Amino acid sequence: MPSTTPHDHRGDAPPPRTGNSETEVLRGFLDYLRTSIAAKAEGAPEPQVRTAAVPSGTNLLGLLNHLTFVERSMFLGDDVTDWQATFQAAPADSVADVVARYRETVGRANDVLDGCTDPGAPVPRPRPGRPGPSVRWALAHMIEETGRHAGHADILRELIDGSTGR
Repeated sequence: MPSTTPHDHRGDAPPPRTGNSETEVLRGFLDYLRTSIAAKAEGAPEPQVRTAAVPSGTNLLGLLNHLTFVERSMFLGDDVTDWQATFQAAPADSVADVVARYRETVGRANDVLDGCTDPGAPVPRPRPGRPGPSVRWALAHMIEETGRHAGHADILRELIDGSTGR
């Protein structure tokens, strides 16, 4: 049950300042969302961080765990066979573990993206027989996926302890 007194009122961060190229804009907005959702989970209390707040079972830690798998699939070539299972963090994983794993995965994904100079070229991920989507498509999809779940995370964190803002 959330407290009636807001725990933390941070102002929303303005949209990121980026370079003018298509790739700089897309990566800037994706990194902005990545930072926002990691901050939502960071420091969230147990067990509320993994407790479902809606009938679908969605929980804050599970959202970040899921996005880790999406990043790994999209940019690193990992094959995920059970997407629904990615919405639950392992019971032994602390909040700090899940946040660190997400940030490490984002760093590895950014290393891949650093080598991509043509937004129309496929993401160079190692999946034999399954070429990656274009860098442009992958970045647009990750902005949509991360943004959607960041919005869920905003609501879930506020329900947990009243924390708001990015």
